Amino acid sequence: MSTICEVSRNLRLIFSQIHPCKHMGGMVTLQMQNYSVRSFSQAAAKSQPEFDDNEAVNKAFVNRNPRNLEQMAIAIKDRGWATVWPSREFYHRLYFSRTQHHISAEVYTKDSTEPVITCSTREWAIKRELSSTRSVAACQVVGEVLAQRCREAGITRMVFREIPWKFRCEGALTFWTALKKGGVTLSEPRRKYI
Repeated sequence: MSTICEVSRNLRLIFSQIHPCKHMGGMVTLQMQNYSVRSFSQAAAKSQPEFDDNEAVNKAFVNRNPRNLEQMAIAIKDRGWATVWPSREFYHRLYFSRTQHHISAEVYTKDSTEPVITCSTREWAIKRELSSTRSVAACQVVGEVLAQRCREAGITRMVFREIPWKFRCEGALTFWTALKKGGVTLSEPRRKYI
């Protein structure tokens, strides 16, 4: 008997909170005030999770981004001997050379003997735009083109260590500033030891 009285009291409480509102196309909408009312409904049965083959974890993990550790600065750098110059502690190294007739720049990775990215005044697309393949303007063009190619390849940081008396020449400084303006940082972050 007490449960029937309690149910009827709860129904009166619910119906007293419902107020008729505007007529919308022949239908009466009801609005309920925000009061907490004890619910007599039962919780839904918990269903078992469905397993899909696409969600299965593969036991053999293959890193699809091999440069991930390098970009987080935790990949191993070869230190080499202390007497070796230039130092071998880099992820990417920039090599800039001026010969008697041409200017070239190459980017090497830590474990490759072949350059990853190259740019030179020997290339016809660059050569035809220049009056001289050895001038300071040629150094600037090579720097700008190399910066664009590095950004397209995803290499934005590299080491550039030039011999001090070679670096003071105007062509090398122009090449350096063209790379900086192109968005390439000519230093690498210090390695984090975990």
